[in-house]
Amino acid sequence: MPSLDRHDNVFVLDLGDGENRFHPDWLTAVGAALDEVEKADGPRALVTAATGKFYSNGLDLDWLFAHTDQHQDYVVSVHELFARTLSLPVITVAALQGHTFAAGAMFSLAHDFRVMRADRGFWCLPEADINIPFTPGMAALIQSRLAPQTAHEAMLTARRYGGSDAAATGIVDRAVGEDAVRSAAIELAQAQVNKAGDTLGTIKARMYASALATLRDTTNPLGAA
Repeated sequence: MPSLDRHDNVFVLDLGDGENRFHPDWLTAVGAALDEVEKADGPRALVTAATGKFYSNGLDLDWLFAHTDQHQDYVVSVHELFARTLSLPVITVAALQGHTFAAGAMFSLAHDFRVMRADRGFWCLPEADINIPFTPGMAALIQSRLAPQTAHEAMLTARRYGGSDAAATGIVDRAVGEDAVRSAAIELAQAQVNKAGDTLGTIKARMYASALATLRDTTNPLGAA
């Protein structure tokens, strides 16, 4: 399960050492960690990281198929994680040490910055290949955080981007060696700890108002007719 630690003014949320899929209990734990970061006083920033082969593989499809009656509520909770992260009143940095797929990739886009391992691991939106359409909220998030041509390619072709390609296309901000991913993310976050507060939160809320409104639309989160 996710665990929250603190390095000086930088909170580090380790998402886990497995596939870090979005099981409801996992979502609850991440939400509680975001509560703690948001309620803290003084300079602060947040890094999310993971241990092992994966940063996150996204939706917990096994759980979802076993609880189809809760599909809509589950999607609402995932959308809220994205919206919460996108508008958090502190600078956020995702440290992508491993595979970052589907909703895991979208979660990374909800952060302000991303640092990815250069030589191994992929960032990918595989929805076109696995026949799961993006919800309106997911599409709005991706298109609000990526350049139009990059969003177009990533969403339609399910391309797997290695770290260097992800940096070249603007998906991530830096591609570094395996041993430097987490430390580079903490360094980037530490440089921005004095930005934390209501003003930053307002800037984010206004900058991403359209995407946030779509993510928080609970009346039709799946985009069904």
